[in-house]
Amino acid sequence: MLNKPICYIVIPCFNEADVLPISAPLFLNKINELIHLKKIDDKSRILFVNDGSNDETWSMIEKYAVKDEHFEGICLSRNRGHQNALLAGLLEVKECCDFTISIDCDGQDDINAMNEMIDEYYKGSEIVYGVRDSRKTDTFFKRFSAESFYKLLNIMGAEVVYNHADYRLVSSKVLKEFSNFKEVNLFLRGMLPLVGFKSSSVYYERHSRLAGKSHYPLNKMIGLALDGITSLSVKPIRLITSFGLLVAGLSFVGVIWSVVSFFTKETISGWASMTSILCFISGVQLICLGVIGEYIGKIYLETKERPRYIISKRTNKNEK
Repeated sequence: MLNKPICYIVIPCFNEADVLPISAPLFLNKINELIHLKKIDDKSRILFVNDGSNDETWSMIEKYAVKDEHFEGICLSRNRGHQNALLAGLLEVKECCDFTISIDCDGQDDINAMNEMIDEYYKGSEIVYGVRDSRKTDTFFKRFSAESFYKLLNIMGAEVVYNHADYRLVSSKVLKEFSNFKEVNLFLRGMLPLVGFKSSSVYYERHSRLAGKSHYPLNKMIGLALDGITSLSVKPIRLITSFGLLVAGLSFVGVIWSVVSFFTKETISGWASMTSILCFISGVQLICLGVIGEYIGKIYLETKERPRYIISKRTNKNEK
């Protein structure tokens, strides 16, 4: 290959003023290293996506962009969440690069895995997934909940790579096809496999945050899991149908039993048993209505066709 590919490292940021002074130089050193090794072109860039931060994150990004041409930044008009911020960065650069590498700003993902990702790209992979080789740095609860999260998604029919988050290489060819996906409810790690193309995985060890606090507490992880399941699978609806048929069958047997008992004079008034049955059926109905409501809510949001993000500022002068 005569011309080296152009790479954009896309990094979503939300209130990362504590960690940026540490991680930004690391990203710059890595992209300079890759350029020096002639793996990528000197036109390659680091794109920070400010997801409506309310600290000094955006002003720091602007300063980095002035200091070194390899830094660029875009700022969303308000906080739209990690998935929308990442999508904004990917679609922003899909026409001016050969591939992107998305990574979080906190320094937990091993940036040295980028070398192997690019090697896989040269071998023909259009998507290269960064996969954690272990979770020994996690607490027991974090490890258990995360592993259960991936297993649940697979059981529910969502195509996800086990222990892969959003650290991945994606070619511009894939991004151009992915731009045709218009969903508002995003779960990128489950949507990108739907595009197809040749893919491979690179394994790495995940570290602790360099600084600052995690922006993904348990409630956000649960929300992400719900988005993943309801955006990619209708299996919960089918499970409800199957469970409804089972309960209906048991109820039919109960009706037959009660009729037979009535005619054989074996009926005994039982408040406890009746109350238990009513509570059970009511609980099942409420759970089913909740799951159905979740899907209806997703449909409601999709039909509005609101923009998934709005870019309010860019550091580069030639704004798109």
